[in-house]
Amino acid sequence: LLQLQPPARAAPLTPPGPAASYGTSVTSAKIHVNGVQLHYQQTGEGSHAILLLPGMLGSGQTDFGPQLKSMNKQHFTVVAWDPRGYGKSIPPSRDFPPDFFERDAKDAVDLMQALKFKKFSLLGWSDGGITALIAAAKYPNLIHKLVVWGANASVTQEDVRIYNGIRDVSKWSEKVKKPLEELYGHKYFAETCEAWVDGISRFAENSDGNICQHLLPDIKCPTFIIHGEKDPLVPQAHAEYIHKHIKGSR
Repeated sequence: LLQLQPPARAAPLTPPGPAASYGTSVTSAKIHVNGVQLHYQQTGEGSHAILLLPGMLGSGQTDFGPQLKSMNKQHFTVVAWDPRGYGKSIPPSRDFPPDFFERDAKDAVDLMQALKFKKFSLLGWSDGGITALIAAAKYPNLIHKLVVWGANASVTQEDVRIYNGIRDVSKWSEKVKKPLEELYGHKYFAETCEAWVDGISRFAENSDGNICQHLLPDIKCPTFIIHGEKDPLVPQAHAEYIHKHIKGSR
């Protein structure tokens, strides 16, 4: 055993800096998936691949800048994507057909397969959390672990009231509005937000306002659910419902 240990004097005198022998740079590229060019960022060279899924109107960079910078690049290979119509995955323009979450889930999984990851974990927030729930349920053999926060599996009339409260982006706080206006320009940002409110509100017409409640029992991977007590857009009951219906989730 002793002989397997490297000699003490070989240890570097100073801890390795950020440019140690792990890939710390962030690659930014596009790849052809399901008829569109999807933009993604990738960093790290760990054996555990993870995909970061942004929320409504979000992109990898706007939603996950700190994670791309700071997640452990020895343990993880980190990919953050821009769903079609968001971030740099334009064209096409974003639209919201009734199956837009399923479409995003398929795009996300097919993106990771195109990048040659056999199995990977999903970290999704808000709409990205919904997308991650659907992907974990529909592609159980591909998903290693799942973390979602600010996600919901249904839309209530109360939710629709909350969504309509953010329909007009001119009423948003500067802090939240500024990065998105810089990313999209005011017109695309304003129109896409309105289209999102209409698109997600349609789920309230389904039985129980269902988005993906029926799929939760199909999720078999270890699942961790996080929720902000003061989340202004997603009441906590949604997180509790998801926890109750995914066996063994925490």
